[in-house]
Amino acid sequence: MKRLRTLFDAKLWKFLLVGVINTLVGTGIMFGLYNLANCSYWVSSAANYVLTSILSFFLNKHFTFQSRERGAGQVVRFAANIAVCYLIAYGIAKPLCLRLLANAAVSTRDNVAMLVGMVLFTGLNYLGQRFFAFRSPKTEES
Repeated sequence: MKRLRTLFDAKLWKFLLVGVINTLVGTGIMFGLYNLANCSYWVSSAANYVLTSILSFFLNKHFTFQSRERGAGQVVRFAANIAVCYLIAYGIAKPLCLRLLANAAVSTRDNVAMLVGMVLFTGLNYLGQRFFAFRSPKTEES
């Protein structure tokens, strides 16, 4: 029960606030590239996450998790987390929507898959950032 309360604390609400900012910026990038610039599903969704991940790193490091760690280790963990979450979320969303929306137009399937991917990514990313990328140092208990 304590572990569950740990997930739903002020850090979650700060993460969600940063997420709203990232979502507004990223959604414009992703859907703009796909629907206006005719980029592919993968290029559009990847450009979204590459660009907004840079913003996310700084906002979550300093505002959400208030991490004071310096060095490349945290950057590498953050980048690895983003890559893994992206591949899992969008790797699930694309075939799932392809199967569920088999009779829909390709652009409809891809747009829905990008929305589903965003939802999956958000949940996975929170867990990854909280417990991997910006993990708190373990404290010794007496």
